[in-house]
Formats: sequence, structure tokens, C-alpha cells
Amino acid sequence: MPDSASAHHIALPPLASQAERLIELGVHELAGTTAEDLRAFAEDGGGADGNTLLAVHPGLVPASALAPLLQLNGKSGFVVVDMPDVDLFAPHGVDLPDAPLYLVTGVDRGDHMANWSPEEALPALTEEHRTPLLLTEGIHWVLQQPDALERNHCFMTIGSRLRKAGGALDARTPAIWISNGSGRDGRERRNAPKVGWCWWGNRHTWLGFASATGRRP
Repeated sequence: MPDSASAHHIALPPLASQAERLIELGVHELAGTTAEDLRAFAEDGGGADGNTLLAVHPGLVPASALAPLLQLNGKSGFVVVDMPDVDLFAPHGVDLPDAPLYLVTGVDRGDHMANWSPEEALPALTEEHRTPLLLTEGIHWVLQQPDALERNHCFMTIGSRLRKAGGALDARTPAIWISNGSGRDGRERRNAPKVGWCWWGNRHTWLGFASATGRRP
């Protein structure tokens, strides 16, 4: 297992600015709420620092609806074609507030775990008293802070897993990175933000493991 490097933190905008960003993108409409409700929630979350993310519950706005809203290098985000079941990846081992909107605290990209497998990273995060980000939370993060996604410094979101018929977990684990425009992505998508997956037991030098210290309504 590679040596740990220092964790990489990227400051987030104030909650009020995050609310306005979601309103601009129409996320409140997708969630079936109002711009006023979103602004009020952000105001009530006062005291949050630059490492707190405003998120919409994945039961209201799934990853497939959020991914196309991503913008990077003038390109829109997309979900890989071999992940048509992306919205079936649900929270696993992560307790979400029972609320349409919630806050994710202590967000970190997990660069120090680059070249670890999900199988190796999960127990290490648990030992650090952290929980992995959900796929939707990772997308929310990049919507608010595009610099959270850098070529060769992207991240997995292993808080979302798919449970197959019979109860076993699917070996795929979701991640967000930048497309090279190869294969079925298409050359026109080179440098676009991409929602894809990696195997539970595989390592990738360019993928860390995004995580949080907590979640609250």
C-alpha cells in the first residue's frame, strides 16, 4: 500500500452562494422545492465554514439528473454508457439525514489514498472516523467547486453501492473523473467531467477517495 501524502482540501463557497448556484442550475425544480426554501435552508445553516457542502437528498435528485449539469473545460458532464443503472447505486454504510436538503461537513478529496483500491480505502476511512461521499454528493461538490476535479487528481465516491438480487454488492464502485475522449466516450467529450465506475479491488493512481466527517440537516 502506498505511503500517505497530506490530504487535499479545497475551500467551498459560502452556503448562500451554493444555494444560488443550485437555483441557477434549476436543481430546486428537479427536487420539487422552491428557490425560497433553498435560500432559507442555506441561511439556517449559518456558521458553516468553507468545508461544508449543501446537498440535495439523492432520493429527490439522482445522479443521472445531476451529471449533465457539470461543466468543465467548456464541456458538459455525462454518465458512461455502461452504467445505465447509475441511479440504483444507493447509500451504503452512510447515514443520511431524513430531510430533502442537508449539509456535508469536512469534505476531502482523499488524494493521500490515490492508488489504493476501494477495498483498502474503506477501512482506512473508517479508522479516520470519516465516511465516503455518495456519488450525488461528489457531483454536488464539483458543481460548486469545479477545481475539486483535476486531471490526474480525481476521486471515487464509494459511499454509493449497488446491491444485486440475492443481496451481494455489485463489484463496481462509482467515481468522477475527466474523460480522455477515448472509446465509447467519443472524441467530442475529451476533457469533459465523467461519471463512471471502477472495480472494488482495483487501484488507480489518479483516483483518491472523497470523504466527509459528517452530515447534518
